[in-house]
Amino acid sequence: MKQHPDVNRKSSHLPTKDDILSFIRENPNLSGKRELAKAFNLKGDARIWLKDLLRELKAEGVVAKQRNKLVPKHTLPPVTLIDIKGRDRDGGFIAFPSDWDGEDAPIVSLHPAKHMKGPAIGVGDRVLAKIFRNKRKDGPAYTARAIKKIDKQELTTMGVLRDIGKGKWRLEPIDRKASEIAVDLSPDSEAKSGDLVEVEIGRDKHYGLKRGKVTAILGSIDSEKALSMIAIISHDIPYVFPERVLAEAEAAKPATMDNREDWRDLPLVTIDPEDAKDHDDAVYAEMDTSEDNKGGFIVVVAIADVGYYVRPDSALDKEALKRGNSVYFPDRVVPMLPERISNNLCSLREGEDRPAIAVRMIFDDQGKKRNHSFHRVMMRSAAKLSYVQTQKAIDGKPDEKTSPIVENVLKPLWAAYDALKKARDKRQPLELDLPEREIILDESGRIKDVVVPPRLDAHKLIEEFMIQANVSAAETLKSKHQPLIYRIHDQPSLAKQEGLREFLHSLGLSLSRSAELTPERFNKILERVKDTDQQELVNQVVLRTQSQAEYAPENIGHFGLNLRNYAHFTSPIRRYADLTVHRALIRSLKFGNDGLTDEEEKNLDEIAVAISLTERRAMAAERETIDRLVAHFLADKIGAEFTGRIAGVTKSGLFISLDRLGADGFTPISTLATDYYIFDEARHALIGQKSHKGYQLGDSVHVGLVEAQPIAGALRFEMLSSPRPMAFSPVSHHKAKTGARRFNRSARKSRA
Repeated sequence: MKQHPDVNRKSSHLPTKDDILSFIRENPNLSGKRELAKAFNLKGDARIWLKDLLRELKAEGVVAKQRNKLVPKHTLPPVTLIDIKGRDRDGGFIAFPSDWDGEDAPIVSLHPAKHMKGPAIGVGDRVLAKIFRNKRKDGPAYTARAIKKIDKQELTTMGVLRDIGKGKWRLEPIDRKASEIAVDLSPDSEAKSGDLVEVEIGRDKHYGLKRGKVTAILGSIDSEKALSMIAIISHDIPYVFPERVLAEAEAAKPATMDNREDWRDLPLVTIDPEDAKDHDDAVYAEMDTSEDNKGGFIVVVAIADVGYYVRPDSALDKEALKRGNSVYFPDRVVPMLPERISNNLCSLREGEDRPAIAVRMIFDDQGKKRNHSFHRVMMRSAAKLSYVQTQKAIDGKPDEKTSPIVENVLKPLWAAYDALKKARDKRQPLELDLPEREIILDESGRIKDVVVPPRLDAHKLIEEFMIQANVSAAETLKSKHQPLIYRIHDQPSLAKQEGLREFLHSLGLSLSRSAELTPERFNKILERVKDTDQQELVNQVVLRTQSQAEYAPENIGHFGLNLRNYAHFTSPIRRYADLTVHRALIRSLKFGNDGLTDEEEKNLDEIAVAISLTERRAMAAERETIDRLVAHFLADKIGAEFTGRIAGVTKSGLFISLDRLGADGFTPISTLATDYYIFDEARHALIGQKSHKGYQLGDSVHVGLVEAQPIAGALRFEMLSSPRPMAFSPVSHHKAKTGARRFNRSARKSRA
């Protein structure tokens, strides 16, 4: 590619090919040369450089030109499901992506030796793999490294059993896109109409409906407890521990004092939700009496020593890695570890000896950490406390349990937190104001209430202490040159930054391109809209701009927390990532022979990818279950009216989040009958073409419930609020108009 002298001198400000491709993918309507130059603030010779780079991308076959816009050719994501179809001359596997729209699917080369420990892989298998673009011009488009073998699920499905009369049964699949299945029910089956069941699909090739037989009865769909099972099974979340895993947990013996310091006299306390069954962290603080640190504090965070009980390559370890993390539903928890480990041997119970790995941190009076050290200890919790109970004690209302420890335990904790808060305020992590709702169920599993728990200083104290412990773990391992899994959070992509910039401009707010993007800049924007009608809207859009946090052995820092080094260390009972960090500390600090193994160290990259995926799986399952619970709760309330906020705007319509329940439902654009609505992507709005009135993300609205589907967790609303006047933008109107016309043509065609 042709080089330009002025461009070379400023090359650090130029986007990479990946930046350009990312922007094109996320902004298909802004992918012309002019829009790209504007998005990346390229002027003068830099525009010529951009023209040459785009020509090079087209020559490489990475992008194609369509109607003066650039579109990316089919590319594979970094982690992809692939199907092995054969072998090449060198004995490697030839594979293709499992889900590929269109022809000419790219070939993926998978070396048989490069896969994780576990079942052997072969021709015909489906594999979750990490994908790399082949830098060589000859050979397949991609190479891959297998993460794990995936059991194909095509032969089983799940749904609700329905009796259609005359001895005939049908399965209504939970996947709305799937077809009904004729079910052959044996006379002695206990399955009833309305039961949630798992069905094995037959292999016959007859015409008509597929046929299947019931293999498991999961309970009545009229019971809310069956709704979380839909998410568990549909997301393939392991929820039954194999016998060998339970046997290993039962055989575990309490930890001894070998290689441990005795900290049982230190009055550490646990502070958790009132209904917590396991306690994996305890805290303590005191004034530092050192002459050179007047006003400073010593803070101790002790974390359950799960690594002592869950040894590398054991049955417990393999199952924990398979699960990746615990999954929390309103009616149940699917734990990462069996109850004997999580709720007993590793839980820091009040008054009982428990093994822990503790970090002792020294802070000055401004909350700046001076040094820290890790210790493998035996501890004994002095008190099991709840957040509310602890907060009341600090606010002057102690109970029988907290009264004796207010002065010597609780007040020093709060004094230390006051110092740490100064450093936090100076550090300026991203401060989004988005209240979290909690669903309360009654004894039968029905929704009793939906509440927004208060955000107490007790919560913030524990959160800040845990963050500092996590930072200390990452810093220690980094200083020891010990490989580890970091918790990373990238800054928003350039494409998302540009989208946010346009949105803020529509509100009269600015986000400069020239200054470095930091959480502090976001916080200044959030502060400007605090206590205004735009507060929730801007908080939601800033949240959507953020990248997703994940796990990786390569450290890029944590943008949201504004930290250079961060690793999850404080929750090894419920997160496998924390267990690997514990093992890394044990190995690097020579705490014992149960640390990270050479094999694990080699596989950290694959482990990080796997547990990032299980984390996303858990988040999706938890969110879907809440949607199903709320839909079940509202199923007999068709016609009821609710207040809510617009939580999403698309070409197809509006997503509405109900104020009290927090559930999302959809209002199709075709039901907004007062005007011809145009989707304005930059402003997150639907705007009437004639009236210039519309609906925008964050607007308060009044809606009526039209339909509730508990199995799918879907709600449909009709809009009762009138559109509000909106400033007209000719530029955004022109950009959105084509999309609106295209949508309405397809809608008319589908209705016909």
